[in-house]
Amino acid sequence: QRQLVESGGGSVQAGGSLRLSCRTDIWTIQYFCMAWFRQAPGKEREGIASMFFGGSLNYVDSMKDRFTISQEANMFYLQMNDVKPEDAGMYYCAADRARCRGLAAHLFMFWGQGTQVTVSS
Repeated sequence: QRQLVESGGGSVQAGGSLRLSCRTDIWTIQYFCMAWFRQAPGKEREGIASMFFGGSLNYVDSMKDRFTISQEANMFYLQMNDVKPEDAGMYYCAADRARCRGLAAHLFMFWGQGTQVTVSS
């Protein structure tokens, strides 16, 4: 049974916006560090942002001007604005049963299967 399920990916024109969603029905995400990662073809998985409910938000500097994360009930979101061609890739939701410790992929125990984002120019 998948514990994290992403949705909302698809094709978007450069300059457009997209909102990705991550749903979990297994636990109360307020006790977990939740994060978004992405992976472009041929590249390593990179962190975008993380949050711990009622606490810290952490963004990678290069992402924080255009990407916003939020949480509501058991849903976790990534709002992408002014999308650029280099934003194309697979986007993953991740969770760790602890306060956020950073945005390295190895720190996160639970992963979704990803949702694909393609960008047309």
